[in-house]
Amino acid sequence: MKVSLTLLRLSNNNLSGNVVPVILNANGVQKLYLDGNNFLGEMTNVDVSNFEFPNSLSEIDLSNNKLHGKLPRWIGNASFLRRLALSNNGFKAQLCKLNSLSIIDLSQNMFSSRIPSCLGNLSLLMQMKKILENNEFYSPYIEEDESTLIMIGNLEMDSYSVSYLEEVIEFTTKSGFYSYKGSILLYMTGIDLSCKNLTGHILQELGNLSEIYSLNLSHNKLIGVIPSSFSKLQHIESLDLSYNNLSGEISNQLVELNSLEVFSVAYNNLSGSIPKPKSQFWTFIENNYERNLFLCGVILHKSCSKTDSPSTISTILEDKGEDGLIDTYDFCVSFLVSYVVVLLTIFVVLYINPYWRRAWFSLVGKCITTCRYSNVGNFLSYYIFKQCV
Repeated sequence: MKVSLTLLRLSNNNLSGNVVPVILNANGVQKLYLDGNNFLGEMTNVDVSNFEFPNSLSEIDLSNNKLHGKLPRWIGNASFLRRLALSNNGFKAQLCKLNSLSIIDLSQNMFSSRIPSCLGNLSLLMQMKKILENNEFYSPYIEEDESTLIMIGNLEMDSYSVSYLEEVIEFTTKSGFYSYKGSILLYMTGIDLSCKNLTGHILQELGNLSEIYSLNLSHNKLIGVIPSSFSKLQHIESLDLSYNNLSGEISNQLVELNSLEVFSVAYNNLSGSIPKPKSQFWTFIENNYERNLFLCGVILHKSCSKTDSPSTISTILEDKGEDGLIDTYDFCVSFLVSYVVVLLTIFVVLYINPYWRRAWFSLVGKCITTCRYSNVGNFLSYYIFKQCV
């Protein structure tokens, strides 16, 4: 009887040496777990000309070893690889061409420079776990590179174990923090880029991610308009763009998102009329749009016919700070500078012109005399009143 080995778990042992031959000889194995061992060295130092990467491998866990250096090019031939864990090693190079990856863990390595643009080719991306944690990446970002969409997340995961049934993923969506476990992970897709200090414009290409259920870009510093391409996110259930510096109007095409349950654009600089209250947009309330001073609509109890003109809105928005309000610091500085300039101007005029100087001192003297006699008169009146009483 022929036995086919599909899962090989050698985790948490004292295995050592070079891990490359183990991987390249794992023909027929689908899941290979070599984490928690003492494998060391560079994976590029082995001659692999006589080997081919096993096409059967869909999951590899090499975390918590002593591997370092560059990632080997032959990993790029792993066309069916869906999960790859490389955390707690010393890798320094980029990772490309793994188009089938759905979960990747690159935490606690020594990756530097910018996040590799080739990660935008991960067409089946579901989660990118702790991709920035304990590395030396620059600020996380969303960027377009040769029409390639870059999606970088930082989604926490409590368990990274053998099967999807054992996996627990914590994900922020629908204005809450939820844990997902089991086979639902095979069908759930989402991106959480909240609280990452992201800047720049939101890419139109994000609208091409028609299969995602959740998109969270809140609490960043994004600017520009909300892409009209978001109307193509036909499966989206949660879209959170709150706490940014977005401007312009909200596209009426968003009413075509019939699956949308949670929608928030609060605390931005949006203007114009909110989308027509039909389909799912009937369910959204004023809180979903709050702190956008120039939005109008029935839900906001503000008639659009009374709103400021676009030119007025544009002028006011240019004078706003990051939080959508006039910067208090700038206001105080401007006030103090103006105050000092006025005082200096008065001093210079009085110093240069003797006539105005005499007139000024005469005026001050009259004011002092008037105040003094006024106080004396008030005192005498009070004294006489007390005597009469």
